[in-house]
Amino acid sequence: MMSENGERIIMGIDPGTTIMGYAMLRIVNKQPSLLVMGIIDMRKIVNHYDRLQRIFERTLSLIDEFHPTELAIEAPFFGKNVQSMLKLGRGQGVAMAAALHRKIEITEYAPLKIKMAITGNGKASKEQVSDMLRRILKIEAADMQAKLDATDALGAALCHYYQTNRPQNEKKYHGWKDFVEKNKDKVAR
Repeated sequence: MMSENGERIIMGIDPGTTIMGYAMLRIVNKQPSLLVMGIIDMRKIVNHYDRLQRIFERTLSLIDEFHPTELAIEAPFFGKNVQSMLKLGRGQGVAMAAALHRKIEITEYAPLKIKMAITGNGKASKEQVSDMLRRILKIEAADMQAKLDATDALGAALCHYYQTNRPQNEKKYHGWKDFVEKNKDKVAR
């Protein structure tokens, strides 16, 4: 969704209940640029529910400060530790609830989809994703150091931009025969 002046701000979130990454991607004239990225570090907060409250409050404050119209959030991947997955899901849900509270459109992306969109390799490492984001968005290397959770959030935002910025093809084709039938003026015989 675009604002009246043609600007979009996409918020990206890499959910976590220990460290949550966030990023704001500004789009002006179809050119993405980094607005801000960082982490919410909750390692010193002992109580899990206090961490969830911190995620909700901090997500709301970021939304109120930067006014994104869209949220791209990394979907939790399935791991072996059920308790970790439950906590991660709660953290993601609380961040989503904050966005919903401000009536922001939410889209979830699997980690593999984000990695594919940024690097072309669904098995890329966090470091490879970070390096590619640095190159694509022309970010200083010093600004990317030790912020892998934040760069994961930035990757989600850029993936969302790529997914929503594609030109829409009105015609759907079902093979070459269908293409030729619908495009007789473009086919030389």
